[in-house]
Amino acid sequence: MKRIIKLKLAAASILFALLFVWACNDDFLEVAPRGQLAEEQLTGKAGIEGLLIGVYAQISGRDGFYVGPSNWVGGSIRGGDANKGTEGGDQADINPIQRFEALPTTGGPIPDKWREDYEGVNRANTVLRVLATAGPDVTDADKRRISAETRFLRGHYYFDLQKNYNNVAYIDETTPDPSKVVNSGPVWAQIEADFKYAYDNLPETQSAVGRANKWAAGAYYAKTLLYQKKYAEAKTVFDAVIANGKTSGGKKYALVPRYSQLFNPENDNNEESIFALQASAGTTTTANANPEFVLNFPYNGGPAGCCGFFQPSFELVNSFRTNAQGLPLLDGSYNNASNAVKNDQGVLSNAAFTTDAGTLDPRLDHSVGRRGIPYLDWGNHPGRDWIRSQPNGGPYAPKKFVFSKAQQNAYTDGSSWTRGYIALNYNIIRFADVLLMAAEAEAEVGTLAKALEYVNLVRNRAANAADFVKTATGANAANYVISPYPAFANKQAALDAIRFERKLELSGEGHRFYDLVRWGVAEKVVNDYLRYEGAILTSALGGAQFTPNQDEYYPIPQRQIDLQPGVLKQNPGY
Repeated sequence: MKRIIKLKLAAASILFALLFVWACNDDFLEVAPRGQLAEEQLTGKAGIEGLLIGVYAQISGRDGFYVGPSNWVGGSIRGGDANKGTEGGDQADINPIQRFEALPTTGGPIPDKWREDYEGVNRANTVLRVLATAGPDVTDADKRRISAETRFLRGHYYFDLQKNYNNVAYIDETTPDPSKVVNSGPVWAQIEADFKYAYDNLPETQSAVGRANKWAAGAYYAKTLLYQKKYAEAKTVFDAVIANGKTSGGKKYALVPRYSQLFNPENDNNEESIFALQASAGTTTTANANPEFVLNFPYNGGPAGCCGFFQPSFELVNSFRTNAQGLPLLDGSYNNASNAVKNDQGVLSNAAFTTDAGTLDPRLDHSVGRRGIPYLDWGNHPGRDWIRSQPNGGPYAPKKFVFSKAQQNAYTDGSSWTRGYIALNYNIIRFADVLLMAAEAEAEVGTLAKALEYVNLVRNRAANAADFVKTATGANAANYVISPYPAFANKQAALDAIRFERKLELSGEGHRFYDLVRWGVAEKVVNDYLRYEGAILTSALGGAQFTPNQDEYYPIPQRQIDLQPGVLKQNPGY
């Protein structure tokens, strides 16, 4: 298969079950542990490379529904891209998260994300600690590459912790007792240092395409600068990445010609993929597939047959409305009754229904399953029959990370309870994301022409008529009209367009909420969303409210505070 790095998690678990034995004067009392490896046994090149693969393996969160890098709960549901969907009682820990009523004792995503990211940090620190005592078969070049890859991955885990919890405890390979480390706030400086080191020391290409390279590090480094509002510095790095960047396999960075091909497992590791969770099927275990989206398929009769989660929101679907010139409605009028996209909420599947006839951005029907529109090669989305509970989640189904009928078995793992374990990479950073972040940096420093160029590259790709969703007769499935922006009148106009373009291009990919927080607009945008969506889905979202200076971040899990009394501090407001 396409998998380059085989993430054998069982082996990785053994490598990281490290036993530290306090020495006694009587050497014969020191008994080597069975079924485990101590650090001193792993100082050769093979051992260190195995440890490094274990750091990569942790990216998926091992086998969690919502702990990996897509942040479909923390980034997309909290950002209004989607509702939890399904029924209220299924995975109920997500309910208070989408309503912004989570407590430090809330289970599921909040404690699981903390634990899994810190496991990644621990694995990275172990590699760096063992590397310091590497054996003679580990060359200086090996040490440089391995330390750079490891620091890149540690930067990734801390970036995820930072944007979700803010008040992060920083632990590195030199920390003598991690249990005594106070969570003292943002750790952007340390994240920036790790990515800068990786950018300066990683090779441009790698022996395996799934490994991080110089340009992946550059993209993540620039993103870290952007999050800190260091716009001029970020622009400089983005310039280099856009001009010179290539994948670890040597492909020059570019937009793939067809938007739909970004979410096709047959096209993984393409020229747009900068750094991705690597997934494969048919390896005798679901652990090597992508576990994050296993719940996020239509409920009944469609691909995987389960479980009805992650239903795109009314507000998101309306956002794809365009005007007669093919531009989005940046004034927010897309939610007006005259502009809202027609839907089949409350309409039985055997009742008559006519799809929306207005002008739409074609990316809508590559991102969202809606009634009467072809759902990949599974036939037209039937409507309510594929929705577990419309009153709880609405009428829409996720579509981006769903396999085609023709790919079933070949790109899905059937060794478990569902075919939802798929061999589809998740792009943690892709080139369109980089272009839009670069456009933002350009707008912030005043170079509006370059910002316009980058945004229109993304929009022109979406306008590829050959990629429009078609009916069985070959006609366009909807009235698709999309055009590039003619100009940006001023800086604010540019930022408004760039921010909305990120919403459309990256919908359902876990970025939205974190963007809103870093832009300082989360309170207004999220509360507007909750009022609109809650008026329709009253049982799921009615009365929900975002509280500023609290809900920008998850609470620190109470279990972690209890394990370290007097050490970890709770986030404000909880």
